[in-house]
Amino acid sequence: MLATPPDFDVLIVGAGISGIGMAAHMRMKAPHHSFAIVERRENLGGTWDLFRYPGIRSDSDMHTLGFDFEPWKHERSIADGPSILEYLNRIVDERAIREHIRFGHKVLSADFREDEARWHVEMERDDGSRAHLTANFLYLGSGYYDYDDPYDAGFDFSEYRGQVVHPQFWPQDLDYTGKKVVVIGSGATAVTIVPAMSDKVEKITMLQRTPTWMISRPAKDGLANFLRKILPETWAYAITRFKNIRMQDFTFKVAREKPEKAKENLYKGLEKALGPDYDKADFTPPYNPWEQRLCLVPDSDFFEAMNSGKAEVVTGHIERFESNGVRLKTGELLEADIIITATGLKMCVAGKIAVSLNGEPVDFSQRFYYKGCMFSNLPNLAVVFGYLNASWTLRADINSDYICRVLNHMRANGSDLARPLLSPEMQADIEEDDIYDFSSGYIQRAKDIQPKNSTSFPWRLNQEYVLDRKQMKEDPVDDGLLTFTRAGANATRAEEQLEAAE
Repeated sequence: MLATPPDFDVLIVGAGISGIGMAAHMRMKAPHHSFAIVERRENLGGTWDLFRYPGIRSDSDMHTLGFDFEPWKHERSIADGPSILEYLNRIVDERAIREHIRFGHKVLSADFREDEARWHVEMERDDGSRAHLTANFLYLGSGYYDYDDPYDAGFDFSEYRGQVVHPQFWPQDLDYTGKKVVVIGSGATAVTIVPAMSDKVEKITMLQRTPTWMISRPAKDGLANFLRKILPETWAYAITRFKNIRMQDFTFKVAREKPEKAKENLYKGLEKALGPDYDKADFTPPYNPWEQRLCLVPDSDFFEAMNSGKAEVVTGHIERFESNGVRLKTGELLEADIIITATGLKMCVAGKIAVSLNGEPVDFSQRFYYKGCMFSNLPNLAVVFGYLNASWTLRADINSDYICRVLNHMRANGSDLARPLLSPEMQADIEEDDIYDFSSGYIQRAKDIQPKNSTSFPWRLNQEYVLDRKQMKEDPVDDGLLTFTRAGANATRAEEQLEAAE
C-alpha cells in the first residue's frame, strides 16, 4: 500500500444532478469510501441553478429525471426550476451530503499519476487563489455543455439599438413589460420562454430557421397522483417510473421505425391545440421525429400563447439586424425592443478540465467509451453523459451504481487501479459507430471532440436505457476488460496488462 493515502477516495466534480446522485449512491452502497464534491458555483443544482430565464422547467418527466432512490413528491410531473432545486437540496440535507461539498472551487486540471494511483487536481477558488486535492478516483458530473460560453451563431448586432439577451446569462432585472420581443430559436428553451413571457409583453415572436417537432403533454401525471393517494410513496413512484420509462422507450422506437405514423400523431396533436387552420409548415421540420429530441409543451402553454394573439411563430432566414429589429430575407421586419438568442448550447468534454495521465494530455476523441461511463486505457475516471432520448438521470443512476460496485471490488481485492484495457490489436477489430445518432446542431458541431463509440457493448455509449440497466447490473465488474491492479512494485506494467488482454 502507498505510504500516504490521498485526500479522498473519490473526488466528485459538480454538485448538479450527476454529482449529487453519485454522492447519494456512495452513502448507500460504498459507505466505507471517503468522498468530496467540488462545485465551481456558489450553489448546488448545476443546470438548474445556472439557468434563470422565465419559465425554466424540465423537458422530461420528474419520475424519470428524479433519482431511482428518491421519490418525486410534487403534483406536477413537468417541474419548474425552483421545484427541482428544492428536490436536490432536500436530498443533500437529508443524506448528509452538503457537508462534503466545497463551493466556489473550479477544477482547472487533473493529472493521474499511476505510480501513486491518485489524481492530482488543481482548482481555482472564487478569490483567485489555488487549491490542490488528491483522490484515488475521479467522478466527473460536470455536464455536457460549456458553462462559460454558449453557442455563438455569429450574429452582427452592431446596428441594433435594443437589448440582446442570451438565456444562459439571463439578467434578473430584465423588464419586458409591454415590450416587443423576438426569440431566435426553436428548441426547448425558446418554447419555454415564449409562453412564460407572453402575459407581460406587447408581443413575442419565436423566429425559427428550422421548425422543431412539438408534442403537448399534461404537466401533471394523473396516474402518479392517483397512486400516491392509495399506495406508499415509494411504490407509487416505482410504478410511475416504470410506466414512463417503458412508454418513452416505446414512443422512441415507434418514431424511429415508423416515422410517418409518428408524424401523423404529432399533427393530430397540433391540430387539436391550434385548430385546423394552423400553418403546418411552421411545425414540420426537415427531419423525422426523434432524429432530434421532441420539444415538450406542457399543458399546451405554448399553443395557448399563440391562440391568445400575444405570441407567434415566424419561419425564415435573417438578412440583418437593424436598429429596431430583425430584417428577414423576405424583406419582412420583425420589430423588437428585446432580442433573445436561444440559439443553443456549446458542448464540451470533461467540463473543459485539462485531464492528463502521467503528465501527458488525454485526448478523449481518441479513446473509446467503456460501458458508457469510463474510457479505454484511462484508469480511475468515470463520467456521466445522459440519454438523448430519455432523462439524464437514468444514466446518472446506473453509472453511479456501477462505479460503487467497482469501488467495492477494488476495496475487496486490495487494488487501487481500475483500467478498461483496449490494446491496439483489439481496437483494430472494433467497428466504430456514430456516437450520437441525432441531427441536432449542438451535437453535430461537437462530434470532432467526442470520444469514440463502438457498434457493440462494452466499448459504447448506448441510447437504450432498459438494455443498459440490465447489462450494468448483471455483467460482472471483473469482466476481463476492466483490470484491477496495485500501484508501485506490486502492479503489473500497463504493457503487460495489454498483452494479457489480447
